[in-house]
Amino acid sequence: MKKIKKIKIRLNGKIKLIDENCKVQSLINNLNIPINKVAIELNKEILDKKKLNKIKLKKNDKMEIVHFIGGG
Repeated sequence: MKKIKKIKIRLNGKIKLIDENCKVQSLINNLNIPINKVAIELNKEILDKKKLNKIKLKKNDKMEIVHFIGGG
């Protein structure tokens, strides 16, 4: 059985080890994040939520997940 290689990314300022071929959508699902209540930034670019399943994370990517907070 082939061992899955891990890569390091920075998620909200913290180092996180993920599978080498991990896509943004998989990471969001694994973290149980409600996709409709967050904005996702990868390397200083806001991601289109319709394309999350096509975007593969790479070594040393910097990802920020920002939750929307209601108020008034």
